[in-house]
Amino acid sequence: MISVVIRAKNQAPALEFLLKNLKARYSEDIDEIIVIDNLSNDNSENIVAEHHASFVTIRDFSYGGSANLAAQSAKNPIVVLFSAHSYPVSHDFFKVIKKQFEGREDLAGVRCLHQPNDYRNYIQNISAEIDPNKSGLIFSGSAFYRPIWKKIPFDDSVATFEDKDWTVRVLKAGYKIEFAPAIFSYEIKRTRKQIFQRYKNDIIGNFQLWGQKVTFKNAIHQFLGSSFNLVKSFFIDFYYIVLRFVFLVKFVFQKKNN
Repeated sequence: MISVVIRAKNQAPALEFLLKNLKARYSEDIDEIIVIDNLSNDNSENIVAEHHASFVTIRDFSYGGSANLAAQSAKNPIVVLFSAHSYPVSHDFFKVIKKQFEGREDLAGVRCLHQPNDYRNYIQNISAEIDPNKSGLIFSGSAFYRPIWKKIPFDDSVATFEDKDWTVRVLKAGYKIEFAPAIFSYEIKRTRKQIFQRYKNDIIGNFQLWGQKVTFKNAIHQFLGSSFNLVKSFFIDFYYIVLRFVFLVKFVFQKKNN
């Protein structure tokens, strides 16, 4: 059987849908569902209780720390990770994952498919060794093998990309991370504040993990490019607003004439 661990914060509607999905469609494959909750103030805990899942609170949140807590809380060797705003789609989602791990002591994790980049790398057989970013583990929609995690835990000091950091380290240790042809969906609408916070984490994470440098020249280019695109987008959108208005006015007059 498989343990499913869900990372969540104030996402009660999405969390409820995910739990319903897991219970209704995949109960024969999983026997443990754990929600790692980062101090939600909505009714997430009640929803988790209604679906007879475990609720674990993390107070001092870090991406790597929450990933380690997920692994510590699970009882099964195979742990499937989800964010509350994602959910499995393919009917054999967990069966495909279990089959992938069968007889594989060298397989540290598998990455499932949810976007074009995943599918392209999967079809073109671009391995995690070649592209650890787009073919390596992702926290949502991936599975990892706990016995290997015990040897190589997640790094709770990284700002973000705890999954990519783990990918790089387990590959260096001689283990494998592969794609699993299991499909899931990832749906989230972030506020501008959340988008900015994610942007900051990504900049720090890209520097820590991939050595991507940020220069004053890059900052100026990004500012000018973003400003130009904003103005361009405004005028294009306004142009089509006018076209729609003109069309509606013409349509009204045509109806009257008929």
